Amino acid sequence: MKKTSRIILLLVTAFIVAFIAPAQQQPVRIGIVGLTHDHIHGLLGRKVKGDILIVGIAEPDTALVGKYARQYGFDRKLVYPTLGEMLRHTKPEAVMAYNDIYGHLEVVEACAPRGIHVMVEKPLAVSREHVLRMDSLAGKYNIHLLTNYETTWYGSNAKAYAVARDEKAIGEIRKITFHTGHQGPVEIGCSPQFLSWLTDPVRNGAGALNDFGCYGANITTWLMQGEAPVSVTAVTHTNKPLVYPGVDDEATIIIQYPKAQVVIQASWNWPYSRKDMQLYGASGYVNCMDASAMIIRETGKKDATELTAPALPADRNDAFSYLAGVVRGNIVPQPYDLSALQNNVMVVKILAAAKKSAKTGSTIPWEE
Repeated sequence: MKKTSRIILLLVTAFIVAFIAPAQQQPVRIGIVGLTHDHIHGLLGRKVKGDILIVGIAEPDTALVGKYARQYGFDRKLVYPTLGEMLRHTKPEAVMAYNDIYGHLEVVEACAPRGIHVMVEKPLAVSREHVLRMDSLAGKYNIHLLTNYETTWYGSNAKAYAVARDEKAIGEIRKITFHTGHQGPVEIGCSPQFLSWLTDPVRNGAGALNDFGCYGANITTWLMQGEAPVSVTAVTHTNKPLVYPGVDDEATIIIQYPKAQVVIQASWNWPYSRKDMQLYGASGYVNCMDASAMIIRETGKKDATELTAPALPADRNDAFSYLAGVVRGNIVPQPYDLSALQNNVMVVKILAAAKKSAKTGSTIPWEE
């Protein structure tokens, strides 16, 4: 009996090694939708790790295609003028969207019925209407619909979550503040193609409010484990109307929870680039100053602790490794993970309420 069991175990192991493991090790076939988002440089300039393989690019701007083909050395035969043509000819397993935010819905409408997974750049959508449609399509066709934020891959944020939620070292969360943004997309030299839609109230959904308000809403939803807010209040302004005549460049969003308050200061007017968070509990605080530098202090302890947060594991320390892991089934997103659909549906609802509040000058009660 023992010999028979051992033979069966060896056969199962051999099957896994011969068939299942190689399949999991194959790079995920990736299609790129659009080249107008400047974050595309992170993908095109990434060192080959063997986890993803770019099989097609959909971009109608031939001048932009030529520029990036020369810069990064990809074959222009990979490029198709429309999303539909790229999908038909290359049959990717997943796509990464680097187009305008308004266009994210079109990407999901094209990919979901084909069973193609989608990752978009933040935020997920421009409006409640768009995000509800995208959520419905992802559920109907059983695809992963993920959102990429730079801050998802910060070791400091992961450590802050561990301190607050896993270790419960600072007590119940009472207040979170975020300072996100930079000097402005024009001021920091964003490309003309990026600026053409980033400063458009329809194609981007707003200005600084969408561009940088989404970071705080995303991390808050994760830290609050999906708890619904009570209300959202926001004030927006355009401090530089000659530069940004169509959108806000300054936004403050207050998200009120039953026992906590969140303040997000999103701006294209900071004197430097920043994405920092201060997390206050009933018995301590965590200050995430950047991707790794942190200060933690617990009530009753004389001194604060300064530390450098460790980097995330190699299989989930950037969007591309994470997407590959999810598609291959090695990573199972939890409902309110930073990239997860449920989290980012709530993010868009928060931003929609913030825009309504800023427009009406009133606090907006939460609406599911």
